Amino acid sequence: MLLSLLAPPGPRPVPAAASEPAFGSVNYAVAVDESASLAPEDMKAEKAAAARIALGDVSSSSNVTVFGFAAAESDGQRAVDPVCPRTTLDKPGRESVGACVDKLRSRKKSEGTGTDFPSAIRQGVHDLSTGTDPSVPRVLFLLTDGKMDVSGSPKYGDPAHREAEGERQLELELKNAAEQQVQIWPLGFGPAPDRKQLDRIAAGGFQKGCVELPSARPKASKVSGAKDVGPTLEKIFAAAHCLRYERGPSNRPPATLEIGISPLATVGSIVVDKGDPEVTVTYLDPSGHEVPTSGTYRASRFELAGAGGAVEALKIVDPVPGIWKVKAEAPEGHRSLPVGVSVLWQGELRGSITMDPPSPQAGEKTTVTMRLQTREGYEIKDPDDYAGLRVRGELTGDGFAPVALDLSDDGKGADPDGSDGSFTGSVRIPKSAGGALKVSGTLTASGLSADTRSETGQVAPGVLPVTAALTLPDADTHPGSTVTGTLAVHNTSDTPHTLRLSVADLQDGLLSVTPAETEVKPGESGTRKVTVEVAPEDVFGDRLGDDGLRLGGTVTVVDTTDDDRTLVRSPLSVRVTPEPGIWDMYWWAFLTAAVVVVLAVLAALAWLRQRRTRRDPFGLVLRLVSETGDILGEHPAGHGHKQWYEFAVVEPHRSPRIERRNHGPYAVQRSPEGGAVLRERGGRRTRLTASGQVPLTDSLSLALGEETRIRPPRTRTTRTRSTRWPRPSRSRTTTPSTPTTTPATGEGGSSSTYDSYL
Repeated sequence: MLLSLLAPPGPRPVPAAASEPAFGSVNYAVAVDESASLAPEDMKAEKAAAARIALGDVSSSSNVTVFGFAAAESDGQRAVDPVCPRTTLDKPGRESVGACVDKLRSRKKSEGTGTDFPSAIRQGVHDLSTGTDPSVPRVLFLLTDGKMDVSGSPKYGDPAHREAEGERQLELELKNAAEQQVQIWPLGFGPAPDRKQLDRIAAGGFQKGCVELPSARPKASKVSGAKDVGPTLEKIFAAAHCLRYERGPSNRPPATLEIGISPLATVGSIVVDKGDPEVTVTYLDPSGHEVPTSGTYRASRFELAGAGGAVEALKIVDPVPGIWKVKAEAPEGHRSLPVGVSVLWQGELRGSITMDPPSPQAGEKTTVTMRLQTREGYEIKDPDDYAGLRVRGELTGDGFAPVALDLSDDGKGADPDGSDGSFTGSVRIPKSAGGALKVSGTLTASGLSADTRSETGQVAPGVLPVTAALTLPDADTHPGSTVTGTLAVHNTSDTPHTLRLSVADLQDGLLSVTPAETEVKPGESGTRKVTVEVAPEDVFGDRLGDDGLRLGGTVTVVDTTDDDRTLVRSPLSVRVTPEPGIWDMYWWAFLTAAVVVVLAVLAALAWLRQRRTRRDPFGLVLRLVSETGDILGEHPAGHGHKQWYEFAVVEPHRSPRIERRNHGPYAVQRSPEGGAVLRERGGRRTRLTASGQVPLTDSLSLALGEETRIRPPRTRTTRTRSTRWPRPSRSRTTTPSTPTTTPATGEGGSSSTYDSYL
């Protein structure tokens, strides 16, 4: 694919782990019920389920055989219908599985419609035990929608005794499966399967699983509908194969589905049940990069199989942990079926073990801690990643019998914090102990390769010539940064001692400690500065992520002068996060500035609103006054247009009154200083005080009545002669005050003091 060639070069890859991940292989057969009772959707689900586990297997050395079965009820019929011979699941084999699985079919009545479990088990045991290595697990998956029915099969004798003969032969085949070390995992679906019979079949085969855990022991499963056959078979396949399984979401295309991959995973397969072969899928890693479907990209290796079928799987070696996205698209007419996603993976869980003190005296208690890590040395804190884990410990040494260690992560006793990935216990060194000591711990979990770690020590004499105590804080830091602590030393001897410091239980290059050596003079008692440096960012590659990583090293101090006696083994937990950007460093400043801007905008809006309100003419009462000072009528002003209430004087010589008129010759608005401003056609503006008048015509003037913010009911202008107003002057002066006037400059601008109110 061109993506791997054209993409910009990524960060420098993480240094190679100490060893390549070990992929456990398995030989397995899938027996698929083909009886006539199967509905078309049941057969489709069985075929998809068989393809899902074959394509999703993470081991390229596993072998699979697939066959259908029903019953032979007349001459020319056969109980078993082979469709996929033994196929090694390397890349060519994975590509071929989908095509042969598609040959499975529902039997017609003329082909035999019963359910012959003994024949199916016999075929599966034969395929799995012939020419295969008995040290490789042998597993038979039996898919059925019914219970055993050989009533129509002549090979089971006369009709009256066929059921009993079928039961007898089933017992024989189960016994043979156990002898040939073949596990049987039945899966029934629909209402017909007999759960007791399925449990009996599971218990009749070989019982030892891939690990000595209850989850790996064969058991029967039953689901109600065809839609659950594929996910359930994947789940029991994972249990039988010691894989981890995660079921993801499903949706109709176009859709983007998310699925998580654990940091413990060393190899995994993202399995996509497309439902329709026309669906196309692209894969994006947790950083949002589209990954290729073959080859190497950003320190991971990819291999896609089944792209042309209804099920495909992307196998990933050394996957980047986190949330992966599966983008499913389809042309019109191929979007009716949901697309489902799941992941199968194997991983490596490692531990680091410490004794405190590392050289205890006989009869003294020592605390033993085993911390969980990935194979690179990253700490594991999420309990879901090590669910089902079993930890066993033991103390051995000279002069005493082995002592069992009880290590727990429950926050009780010697364990300070529960569910933090550190298993702790304490043990008293037997008084008979002398010389070498060894403490060991073994981690066992399904889907995770077992790991045994050990720490050696010595029974200390009464007084050590040199003692040391290291203080290093757990830290949150960034690539290239340092963590500083102190080393307290005390030398009671008369010779100098050289102490060597190092970081263990961690991939080389991630953490380093200085000084590497320090000398303690005779009789010296004091402290040394110790610095732990974190590797540069490019060493971590894409694995650093936004949430960072936890490095779980152990700082060791050894007295090279005293036969390399270990004085200190101190656990160190360092959380490494990406260097913060501008926002992360100065978010408070950006937030403060944003708040200031918002407050300024709100203040400006409030000021503008207040300003508009202060100019709003609503509530002004306009009075028309005659030459003799009589009030001829009152007119309440409305809100107006752009804070100007426009009006005209109607019938000035006969029955004068004020009427609202858009684009009329007059307009008023409030003045913030009190009263109003009158604007006449042509742009002239005149200040009108609450007690003054402004001439409108030769015989009429305008005055203001009492102001109110509550608009009275709209009525026609009323006329009254009960009130007289001081006679106005024709020289445009008012009584008792004189308004100021300005030359007309047009409505849009003026050099008067009212410019700010326009």
